[in-house]
Amino acid sequence: MNRFLLLLTVLLASYQVSAGIDGFDVLPITAYTIAFGVILVAALLIFILGIEVLDAPIVVILSTIIPLSLAVGLVWQHLASWRTSYLVFAIIGFLAVTLTRSIQMPSRLPVIVLAITHGIAGMTIFLLPIFIAAQGETKPLFALVGLGGALIGVVGLLLSFLKTGKPLVSRETIMKLFPALLLLTTALFVAGFKLG
Repeated sequence: MNRFLLLLTVLLASYQVSAGIDGFDVLPITAYTIAFGVILVAALLIFILGIEVLDAPIVVILSTIIPLSLAVGLVWQHLASWRTSYLVFAIIGFLAVTLTRSIQMPSRLPVIVLAITHGIAGMTIFLLPIFIAAQGETKPLFALVGLGGALIGVVGLLLSFLKTGKPLVSRETIMKLFPALLLLTTALFVAGFKLG
């Protein structure tokens, strides 16, 4: 069943990369393509190698690309005055996560950097689509992107706590639910962009 859910995720993400983001400016198209491309590759790797691939240390670094890319695309499209500032934040955030995860550090700095970077990007993905849909700047169903952002934030938190050795729920539960949560998140993003 998990392999079927992952295959559906791959299909949805590949649709979004190939046809679901037409008509945007160059930077949002690039940002969304990167985000959905990472989702596609992640789902394929889990499909081929198994759910244990999530235990690889590089997963934390690669998983940072998804919220940062989506958030940059959304800000670039809908908050013109914040474009450059948010792009600089995304670049610095990604580099900081990469650096703190690449070098062995005994302190809590890697967790703090990850929490700040994911927190800001996650709140942007969650709140911005809902806010602009409520303001009437987009169709109401664009708020589904925000719901997808909330869900991916929960998944990210669960995986982060698992990596720190202080899981909120058991590893087995997270691994069992991950394919369904990834599919639901991707479906909400695709539906929000398509229908909003």
